[in-house]
Amino acid sequence: MRAILCNAYGPPEELALAEVADPVPAPGQLLVRVHAAAVNFPDVLFIAGKYQIKIPPPFIPGNEIAGEVVAVGNGVTTTLGQRVFGTTFGAFAELAVLDAATAAPVPDGVDFASAAAFGVTYRTAYHALRSVARVAPGDWVVVLGAAGGVGLAAVDLAVAMGARVLAAASSPKKLDLCRERGAEATVDYDNEDLKLRIRELTGDSARVVLDPVGGSYAEPALRGLARGGMFVTLGYAAGSIPAIPLNLVMLKDITVRGMEIRTFADDYPDECARDIAELSQMFADGKIRPYIGARFPLAETAAALRFVADRKVLGKVIIDLV
Repeated sequence: MRAILCNAYGPPEELALAEVADPVPAPGQLLVRVHAAAVNFPDVLFIAGKYQIKIPPPFIPGNEIAGEVVAVGNGVTTTLGQRVFGTTFGAFAELAVLDAATAAPVPDGVDFASAAAFGVTYRTAYHALRSVARVAPGDWVVVLGAAGGVGLAAVDLAVAMGARVLAAASSPKKLDLCRERGAEATVDYDNEDLKLRIRELTGDSARVVLDPVGGSYAEPALRGLARGGMFVTLGYAAGSIPAIPLNLVMLKDITVRGMEIRTFADDYPDECARDIAELSQMFADGKIRPYIGARFPLAETAAALRFVADRKVLGKVIIDLV
């Protein structure tokens, strides 16, 4: 099969398209012919050797796929040809394995690209909104990096939950998309005073900030929170980890929480199961759909990763394989 290989840690441009052996499903696994794979910012960190966990090269990057089952391991009763989606290692390839226990059927009427784009970002955003911040109808939720993968998922979900959304992003084009997806207010945080605009637009009542960006945006967003608000840190797409003055947390009675999708199920199994059930139902019912801003063939995976690394993406980037 054809696959993208990371032969040594480095930038996307050093990835190689290669012929490799087909994977074989182990007991409890599905072998999936990949129709679409989604690109996420952590993929950029994985190939650079900068993620929290490291995979020794050579390896096939990518962890989010949708496709059809072509073989099964021992103990698996899944029907061949079934459309499934899920997360795995080695997504940027024509074939990949999924654990049968975590693979989900693609709902009727949903295409492979939307299924591939759904899982990681929407689960991250929903766990943060539902279980961590416990957002209620009418709450003001500030979303940083609101036109990116996690950000736009958070906009969609917060609106679906009845919250009022202030979307913060870096260009008019990105903010236009956020308004189309239901954001009530927007801030161009590269050209406006983020702290003051949060206070003005929410009437000094912003209860939650979701931050998948970090960098220089985190502190002014935290300063814009209302007294007793919650700041949820989700990632650092801006490239630097912010240092927050703790006196701000004390003086405003602010709660700072972190949420990592990789460990959430282990730390909060009951909440995770509830969230996934609710989220899956919303997806199946058509209440939420990922926005796909760009698509690339497998041979141009390096360009897709560069697109994400440079924060040019609107919504999700998809690798089309079939």
